[in-house]
Amino acid sequence: MSIITLTSDFGSKDHYVGALKGKILSQFLEAKIVDLTHQIDLFNVFETSYILEASYKNFPKNTVHIICVNAERIEGIEHIVMLWEDQFFIAADNGILNSLIQKKKAQKIAIINIHDRLEDISNMSVFATVACHLAKGGNMSVIGKEIDVLNEFYTQNLIVSDTLEEIKGNVIYIDHFGNCVTNITKKVFEETAKNRNFEIKFKNKTVEVIHKKYSDFKITATKKLKDFEGEYLALFNEAGYLEIAIYNGNPDTVGSATSLLGLKFRDNVSIKFK
Repeated sequence: MSIITLTSDFGSKDHYVGALKGKILSQFLEAKIVDLTHQIDLFNVFETSYILEASYKNFPKNTVHIICVNAERIEGIEHIVMLWEDQFFIAADNGILNSLIQKKKAQKIAIINIHDRLEDISNMSVFATVACHLAKGGNMSVIGKEIDVLNEFYTQNLIVSDTLEEIKGNVIYIDHFGNCVTNITKKVFEETAKNRNFEIKFKNKTVEVIHKKYSDFKITATKKLKDFEGEYLALFNEAGYLEIAIYNGNPDTVGSATSLLGLKFRDNVSIKFK
């Protein structure tokens, strides 16, 4: 039996999340359903891509991921299922899955073609039916026609200069704490840095140290850890992405990286090496 995860921009006010779970349980009562998040910014495929990449490695093989973000099937945008890293991803072919295949080739991709077999062809019903089929061990060929590539969409590409003197990235996600996650990975940083000194630049700020954890400050007899609250810092988060944060920042009280530093989605962040 496989796990089925749900990722959406449905929020918590409406009935959509419960309805999707009902559609799954009506077809597969023993399904194990896990909510990744339903608080994706509306239609934000970049944020969705980050959430998936940061989460999938925590799940076992054959996990099925339903992604209901900008999921409408329209001309040029098909519903697809992708087998990648031994896990299944069900989404619209709208760019959400492109960042995954940029890192590693998909094992198989198929256009879902069961719409004419269903009475209800809503996005949720189609995705639920496909997910249940796969979670029960069904073959992809039964619910889809295999294709070679996904649609090409604009992606926030990481740029490494030809001289290896600079990495240019963007803010791709702002979390609940107001921390700003970039698309600069630890792997790319280490391969480019080669133990050189560096400056991380964003807005009008500069950081020359990457913390190992949020509380990684030098404590002295005259300066306690609490004295560093409100300081900005950079670190690589658990998903391996460079993050700009405020130590013990709180968006509702003292402020956060996005509110105090002015960083927003898609803003530029660069690393220059010396």
